[in-house]
Amino acid sequence: MNDLTKFGVAAALAMAFAGPVAAETTWVMASGYPEDSFFTKNIRAFIEEVEAASEGELKIDLRPNGELIKLDAIRRAVQSGQIQLGEIRFGVYGNESPMFTLDSLPNVAGDYDAARKLMEAQKPWFDKVFGDDGMMVISYAPWPGQGFYTDFPVEDGSKFQDVKLRIYSPATQRMGELLGFQATILPFAEVPQAFSTGLIEALFTSAQTGNDIQAWDYVDHFTYTGSMHNKNGFIINKRALKALDPKLQEAILAAGERATERAFKLSKEASDETQAKLVENGMIVTEASPELQAKLAEIGKAMTEEWSAQASPEELEVLKAYQASMQ
Repeated sequence: MNDLTKFGVAAALAMAFAGPVAAETTWVMASGYPEDSFFTKNIRAFIEEVEAASEGELKIDLRPNGELIKLDAIRRAVQSGQIQLGEIRFGVYGNESPMFTLDSLPNVAGDYDAARKLMEAQKPWFDKVFGDDGMMVISYAPWPGQGFYTDFPVEDGSKFQDVKLRIYSPATQRMGELLGFQATILPFAEVPQAFSTGLIEALFTSAQTGNDIQAWDYVDHFTYTGSMHNKNGFIINKRALKALDPKLQEAILAAGERATERAFKLSKEASDETQAKLVENGMIVTEASPELQAKLAEIGKAMTEEWSAQASPEELEVLKAYQASMQ
């Protein structure tokens, strides 16, 4: 046996008796928001924690800003296994169940403490609904409070009549209609073009979104109302999760919980920072007047009654649990 043959045999034996090499698994995560959004920053921190915990076993490829999948299609992509992870906005699915827009009712959860209590009350419902579809919600992220973007100063809301307003859910559409707007639901990515073509003249959304779409290019005023703190969520394909080592599964779920805590902090910071950026870019930022807040509170009460009339017994129990937690 020559030296070359001996080397080949030795190499083959070494490979045969060596332990298995862990193959790297790559997941894809889709989101609908830009890199500089606090939502995306929160996802990046989540990914760093998961990849570190996996010790090279798992890599997560984030595709932000709707570049791979549009926001309203992310849930279906995760459910089908096209991607393993995604960030969704629950209000997008308001036509499927009233529960998805409970946090969109004016003044139901008007501050962060209330938003957290509502999230806790809703968790069991979301666990069941997403679980039945082969998914899990592993993290929640509240939006900053909302406000009106207009090209006129807002006082008591009397100038809203027939103004073309972009909103993002059936619940905010109903609110807009009750205020006199011509309200239209449009995806985030279509907002700049809609302004440019005259399809919309105003927005109801957060200061974060105003910065994301550079609202100062289209309007002059932002009137902060607070009103609601809608939620985003990280969803995961359960089959993909269960294919991982149990310890890594636990690490992912723990990272999701930390992402929720981090999101509340980042959202509060973003609310202040993004309103300041609106001012820096020439916008006039004001707090809603008592008259406008009273009108929103009246609308919120009416919409809660409408919501309750459409809700299932299970959904009504969620509302009752939340209301009890606020007492």
